[in-house]
Amino acid sequence: MEFFKLLSTNEIVAQIVNFLLLLILLRIFFWKRILKILDARKERIASELARIEETKQEIERLRLEYQKHIDSIDEESRAKIEEAKELGRMLVSQMKREAHDQAQKMVEAAKQDIRYKIAKAKEEVKEQLIDLTMKAAQNLISEKLTSEDDKKIVEDFLKEVVKTKE
Repeated sequence: MEFFKLLSTNEIVAQIVNFLLLLILLRIFFWKRILKILDARKERIASELARIEETKQEIERLRLEYQKHIDSIDEESRAKIEEAKELGRMLVSQMKREAHDQAQKMVEAAKQDIRYKIAKAKEEVKEQLIDLTMKAAQNLISEKLTSEDDKKIVEDFLKEVVKTKE
């Protein structure tokens, strides 16, 4: 209350009049300029917000586009992996068939070689038997035959046959 005692009514009225006068002068000379500045600032803020929103939409569009691109690359890579797996399976199968065919050929060649060697061995045994028979016949013809001599000739023949087989 002491504060109000220090102020006089004339001073209060003068202050109010000065304030109103200042408002009127500001309104006349500066109000339009202030409103223009505020409107320009409002428009600039609105345009910046619109630009930010457009940028967000563009970013979202690009993100979706990149995601589609990544998905297609991922799908393509899966397809190529499956293709490579199938090619690998085919190569393994082909290699197995070729190995089996080659093994069959080797077995068949070995069988033919064995048959040839068996036939050759039979032929050699046959020739040796013929030679031994001829020798035995010559010995029989050249010697006088007695039962002991016959026995000895047969034993010699058998010894020759055993030697030939070894």
